[in-house]
Amino acid sequence: MKKANIGDIIEFKGGLRGIVEKINENSVIVDLTYMPHYRELELEEKTVINHKNYKIIESSTN
Repeated sequence: MKKANIGDIIEFKGGLRGIVEKINENSVIVDLTYMPHYRELELEEKTVINHKNYKIIESSTN
């Protein structure tokens, strides 16, 4: 399992996307305001995702 880096865009929970802001031992903190329709989904601005529960869509190191 490849862990995300700060600035990476990840996808989780069937299509939600966000930008990684902080990396913890077992999880990442993600900014969900990256999604254009984030306000319509009535989500919090940030969430915590376990490393097992996301895939990296776009790497910040590219």
